[in-house]
Amino acid sequence: MSTVGIVGLGLIGGSMAKAIKFHTDHAVYGADLNRDTMSLAFASGAIDNVLDVGSIGDCSLILAALPPRALIDWARENAPRVSPSACVVDLCGVKRLIVDALRPLSEEYGFSYVGGHPMAGKEHGGFKNSTALLFSGASMILTPDERADAPLLEELKKFFLSLGFGSITYSTPAEHDRIISYTSQLCHITSSAFVKSPTAQTHMGFSAGSFRDMTRVAYLDEGMWTQLFMADRDYLTAELDTLINHLCEYRDALGSGDEDRLCELLREGRELKMTAGGT
Repeated sequence: MSTVGIVGLGLIGGSMAKAIKFHTDHAVYGADLNRDTMSLAFASGAIDNVLDVGSIGDCSLILAALPPRALIDWARENAPRVSPSACVVDLCGVKRLIVDALRPLSEEYGFSYVGGHPMAGKEHGGFKNSTALLFSGASMILTPDERADAPLLEELKKFFLSLGFGSITYSTPAEHDRIISYTSQLCHITSSAFVKSPTAQTHMGFSAGSFRDMTRVAYLDEGMWTQLFMADRDYLTAELDTLINHLCEYRDALGSGDEDRLCELLREGRELKMTAGGT
């Protein structure tokens, strides 16, 4: 049995803690600024001890599940306390910003560091919504650099698969941020913009699955997502431009009454969805 430290016990960090306790015999040390969250984590058995300045050095693996700025601040303050034999994996939704900040710290203080991003979540956050089964079948993305040797990556692979993840995906920080700007961030912005229509307030009795799917992720933590969007603004802006251009094509076809063009656009979308797969 080894000791895993988790910084931030929200939806992701709390679910990690619960998954570790459910699937493995590792000890879990946890830290969260919210006292009620810490009380719930202890009461639910998700953590065994407090992760603090005195216990950070006891952890062989530290998972950092904080918003970007808080994560970087925590790492800069606590890097000297991390054991040189330990590995730190951040669980942040952007990678370039975090990797650029944490990699120099790992080099300076001698511990291993690998960027990570679990591809799972819910529209409602917080420890109260965390679950040991959140990651079942999900992909765990890792962005190792040249300092991460094969034994370390194999150990991390076994660890995350033991928590229920269905696969491990390896990427570079830039490639991660480019793709995630489309598969996640663009979806959240589109949902947020979509629900701002005045019609959204009068839809009762007129909506079903399509409306629920489009508006589900509009319920978000705007502070955290603003940080994620701004850290990835180059790729995200490009994806937004592409989406806006395509929407203009549909609008122009409708405005001109061009039924053939509209049908063509819809067919293109259907065929692309088929080639893109079901997820």
